[in-house]
Amino acid sequence: MMQVSEVEWSKTEKEVAQAAFAKAYEREIDAVAKEVRERASAISHSNDMWQLHDFLSARRHEIDGKYDYKYSALIFVFARLVKEGWLHLDELEGLGTDKLTKVAALTRM
Repeated sequence: MMQVSEVEWSKTEKEVAQAAFAKAYEREIDAVAKEVRERASAISHSNDMWQLHDFLSARRHEIDGKYDYKYSALIFVFARLVKEGWLHLDELEGLGTDKLTKVAALTRM
């Protein structure tokens, strides 16, 4: 059995993966932006501003670590994004059955 890190990606699979990755990233960034707008509009003290800064720093660190576009990691990235609701399994159609099966299995863990 081939290890996840050794999986080959066809040209079509790479295109599907890139589109799904970008879609999930955009969804999450849009959600962060919405929350930032809500928090910013509620700022009434200087401490609120620093809390917003801390929130943004933490989210950036989390997002930068999550969105890893190495083919050796994509199966795990996609599983996490599906589990968190930023991506749907049907948006990965076009990937090989082996990859879809692995992503689906990992989302149940």
